[in-house]
Amino acid sequence: MSHTDTTLAPDTRGRGLAAVIYVLYLGSIMAVITAPIGVLIAHLRRGRVSPMADSHLLFQIRTFWLGALAGAGALAAWNLLGWVGAPAWASWTLGYGFFTACLVWTIGRCGVGIHRLMAGQPLRDPRSLLFGGAAVRLDD
Repeated sequence: MSHTDTTLAPDTRGRGLAAVIYVLYLGSIMAVITAPIGVLIAHLRRGRVSPMADSHLLFQIRTFWLGALAGAGALAAWNLLGWVGAPAWASWTLGYGFFTACLVWTIGRCGVGIHRLMAGQPLRDPRSLLFGGAAVRLDD
């Protein structure tokens, strides 16, 4: 007699694609053009992958657009500082502070996303402004 395994394999459609987009986002730290490519792919494939991967694509889309919105706001504030005649150190502080915060935010979101993706889990809250509903602990 033959024995058939009746357990269903988890739906992993789009898992590799989501991993590639996370790599493109991390690569945008060195070459900015990779992030728009990543968000374009995420927009085109959203709804055509497993629900788990779809939560990652939504998270990635929001990561790009929230970052772009924050960047536009920081650019406007930077220009406003120049327009009102603020000292140069104020503009430099804003620029470096924003760049550092954006770098930490992007790496954090990608790190949490990759961790959940490799575990085969969806993000708890892909619409989150921070890290997808992940509980960040330093005691592990």
